[in-house]
Amino acid sequence: MRPCEQPGAPPAGPATGGRALAVRIGCWLLPFAALGAALVHFYPDSYQQDGGFHFLFARWALAHPRFLLGVWARPLFTALYALPAQLGYPAAKLATVAVALATAWHTARLARAHGLERAELAVPLLFLEPSFLLVCSETMTEPLFALLLVVALRLHRAGRVAAGMWVASLLPLARPEGFFLCLLWGAFVALDRHGGGTLFRRALSTARLLGGVALWWLAALLMTHDPLFIVHNWPQGWSLDAGPATGSLAQYWRVRYLLLAGPAMLVLFGVGLVALWVRRRLGLAVASLGLLVALHSVFFRFGLFGSAGYARYLVCVAPPMALATLAGWNALAEALPGRLARRVGVAVGAAVLLRAAWLCLGYVDSYGSSRDARAVADTAAWFRAHPRPVARLVYSQAYMDVLLDVDLSERPVLGRDRERNVEILRALPPGTLVFWDALTGPQFHDVRPADLERAGYQRLYRKPYLLEPLLPFLHRPPLPEHRQEMYLYYKG
Repeated sequence: MRPCEQPGAPPAGPATGGRALAVRIGCWLLPFAALGAALVHFYPDSYQQDGGFHFLFARWALAHPRFLLGVWARPLFTALYALPAQLGYPAAKLATVAVALATAWHTARLARAHGLERAELAVPLLFLEPSFLLVCSETMTEPLFALLLVVALRLHRAGRVAAGMWVASLLPLARPEGFFLCLLWGAFVALDRHGGGTLFRRALSTARLLGGVALWWLAALLMTHDPLFIVHNWPQGWSLDAGPATGSLAQYWRVRYLLLAGPAMLVLFGVGLVALWVRRRLGLAVASLGLLVALHSVFFRFGLFGSAGYARYLVCVAPPMALATLAGWNALAEALPGRLARRVGVAVGAAVLLRAAWLCLGYVDSYGSSRDARAVADTAAWFRAHPRPVARLVYSQAYMDVLLDVDLSERPVLGRDRERNVEILRALPPGTLVFWDALTGPQFHDVRPADLERAGYQRLYRKPYLLEPLLPFLHRPPLPEHRQEMYLYYKG
């Protein structure tokens, strides 16, 4: 195996003034900073339950330090978000906007380091990956993973291979994909004949990639006295026999609009991959992208490790995707002869970006589940206007607890067995409030209002909702109706 470029080598393309480039990057970052803040305001919850629960882990981590160790809680994410989470959910979501902006900055600087022209365009090409824009203002863990990855890639490219490995070693603390990328990283370092020393010494140096997990293991040992805590805390659904075979090996490429904003961007991405391969650039970055796509395609196809095939998983490698798209942009721009053709190219490029922005905003606005936040907030406001003493809170959506701010550690653990869930609910003390909905609660726990009444709860509130998208003009044809119902049940 031979690396596609030598770490620390000078940029392969023409030089660009560092200060001028920084200004251009900053000019691109400003509108996306404003857009991220707007998304935080208009979409106050997450499009999936994971975002809300990651916030709750961080919100209560200072009171319950064990949340800093959980495999599903993601130790690094929980530790870094613990302080902003004390300021509330919007503050934590704005922290993700800052992470996304930092990721875009480092992606553009990495493009410059590899000699890619128009490096500043890496900023819009990153944000206009639909899944990246979707989660850039949520408390999901993928943006933090992407930031770690691009910082590590920059260090590696600058010849600071050891520092790059230390940063890459933190990837498993942000998401499980980090374990696999550390293996890939170690192979690149060990087999790089330009790295100096013998193969044995280079292989030995890759022990740095164990640093993050070693730190996690030591913290867990000191806090729990369980040397196998990470194994014991591993979610049951994340196993080799987690579920039936689903999907196909082409899952991530078959539904292309989940990955790149429309056919034009897909063409740029494909051309860019070929250009990078021919010119032997960004080898480790492109290999990271290929590995993650291959892993999740296989996991989803064969039902391994509980992979649900979500498009947002690829946000982990959003920087390499943006760089490949930029390489394609440059390759096509260089093919245009003459000044007039170049001006036409600028106009076409602007049209491509505007079309991508339209598609990405439509993608963000399309999720009915994110609209549930309006119904949840309305129901929470009703309860605050008609308060009851709350000893315990049971809820079907994380945002319900976010608004009522009840200690996460007191949440009873409900599974998918309806009768067992009814028994758990029946055993809870007087003063228990159940905040439930008609979609998420039955989907994950098979519990409906009739089951709550069987468990001894009295209904306080019920209201149906028809939740329209905020930007209906983006959706042609119109989206299906999203109907929801909210309930409050109480044990007196």
